[in-house]
Amino acid sequence: MDVILKQDVKNLGHADDIVKVKNGYGRNFLIPQGMAILATESNTKIMAETLKQRAFKAERIKNEAIALSEKLKNITVKIGAKVGTSGKIFGSVNAIQIADAIKKQFNYEIDRKKITLDEEAIKEVGTYTAKLNLHREVSVTLNFEVIAE
Repeated sequence: MDVILKQDVKNLGHADDIVKVKNGYGRNFLIPQGMAILATESNTKIMAETLKQRAFKAERIKNEAIALSEKLKNITVKIGAKVGTSGKIFGSVNAIQIADAIKKQFNYEIDRKKITLDEEAIKEVGTYTAKLNLHREVSVTLNFEVIAE
């Protein structure tokens, strides 16, 4: 019996794979649990169209991420922070502040979860770098400068 997997099944396959299973396993476990559907001709055509549309959307999102990475490649973001007399800032600079600074200065919306800092905690004035993971295959290094307010 051929079935189309709706989700990843351990030791069997990934979502949207067409796999051959024994009749009892497919009829009594996979299909009732909602993990698979029968691989009929119409279901196979529907799955092929869905994969085609999903690939098109993924390609568009990847192209947008590449375009944004080209824009962000050569910019330096300035982040203001309150500084004590010894040159140390109160608190530390984190991904949220970097995302807000990018939004204010360049009007690019970056999710804070996609920003990873090279150093653990930034507690001094200076120039640093952060890595922006815009897509699974697209990342860019962003320079930012912490300045005293």
